Parts: sequence; C-alpha cells; structure tokens
Amino acid sequence: MRREAAPAVALTIAGSDCGGGAGIQADLKAFRARGVHGTSAIAAITAQNTRGVSAVHTVPLAHLRAQIDAVFDDFPVAAVKTGMLARAAAVRLVARELRRRRPPWTVVDPVMIATSGARLLDPAALDALVGELIPLADVLTPNLPEAEALTGIAIRTRRDADAAAQALRAMGARAVLLKGGHARGTEVVDRYYDARGVLEIVHPRLRVEGHGTGCTLASALAAELAKGAAPRGAARRAIAYVHKALAAGYRPGGGDVVVLRH
Repeated sequence: MRREAAPAVALTIAGSDCGGGAGIQADLKAFRARGVHGTSAIAAITAQNTRGVSAVHTVPLAHLRAQIDAVFDDFPVAAVKTGMLARAAAVRLVARELRRRRPPWTVVDPVMIATSGARLLDPAALDALVGELIPLADVLTPNLPEAEALTGIAIRTRRDADAAAQALRAMGARAVLLKGGHARGTEVVDRYYDARGVLEIVHPRLRVEGHGTGCTLASALAAELAKGAAPRGAARRAIAYVHKALAAGYRPGGGDVVVLRH
C-alpha cells in the first residue's frame, strides 16, 4: 500500500493557554487546519481563560532548549513561529537556537500584552527582542500597540504606520505584517511591508472581540510558508483564514471574547 507523503513541519515556540483559545493551543489548531504537521516548544505556562490571565510560570531554560533540540533533531522543520517568550533569557535562548538551526522561515509574533491587558513579556526582554530575535524574522507580525512599543511611534495615520514599519525593518526584520485590528473604522487594513513596498489587505471589521487572533495569524502564515507559498501570498491566505475563523467564532466560556473556529 502506497503511503502518502508527510506534510510539511512547522514549529511553534510560545506559551501555553490552558483555556485553549490562544498560544500554543491556537498555533497547533491553525497548523492542522492549514495542512502542516505541528510541533511545539513551550516557553511559558499561563493560567488563563476567556476572562483573563491569572498566573504565568516560565519554563526552565534547559527544558525549553531540550524541547527545541528534540524537534529539530528529528523533524525537517520548514518554518518556525515564535510567540510568547515572557523573559529576556528565553528570548536570547530562542534567538541563539534559531541562529544555530537556521530554519528556512521564521515568523516572529512579538507577544507583549494579552487581549485582557495582562503583560506577557517582561519589560527587560524588550531589548533582547529588538537586538536578537527581530533581526532573525523573515516576517514580523506586530499589532499596532506592539509596533508602537517597539518603535516609540504613535500610529494614528497611514504615514505613521509606514514610519513604524520602516523602523521595524531597520531593526532587521525582512518583512513586517502590521496588523490593523486595533485601529478604528468599518474596515480592517493589514499592511505587509517588504523590499518591494507595501501591500494593503482590506476586509470588513467584525464587531466581536477575538481571542487568539494574533497567534493564529502568525501560525497560519508560518504554515503557508512551510508549504512553499511566497511570503505575500502566504500573508493573504493567513489573513483570509483568520477572518473566516473569527466570523465563525464562538464563546466557549463565561467571558465576552470569541474563540476562533479552526
């Protein structure tokens, strides 16, 4: 009996969400939905649900490194997505391992603050993120508040967004997908910046508060890159996927946030 070829492999290095809406759990759901084999290395364990984050436990660095080694030593990793790393030491470790392993694609989601407002990145880790991890990003996927925190630029207009993206690319990111969900208006404008210029991707704004949208977008993008899509096409497909999953979303808990239907 002829065995089908194995799917491409993607790795997420991020935090665990025991509520199943964001983090590692959302990443693995997105990987499966986009047709890749998902692997993971957990950097932090959060206690959270649809109402918020109540506790964060960081995984010992030796165990984080062991997880990364276990995946790379056995699987042909085609793309890596990084998410919540929580502290500077973990950011530096992940950057060091990515420089050593050199995966074909790296998507960096600079997770800083949860939808609930809980801080998910130690302020001391910002320098490590800017100096060590962002320069490894094939695509950096900040939302507007994250881009503002990284650059110090208040983003109110298209010109502000362009300036922030330029600053982020100057930090070493080869492309920036600046997510527009935090802006106002009846439409969401996501902007993809690379050496060719800017690509605007526009879709109607859904009047819901999503949980795990940023994690899912970065993971879907990594999955498309792992399968061989060109970066701009991967961004388009990932954004369309998140919009569809959010439109079909549901509220599994007592909070107001909507979890994506993968």
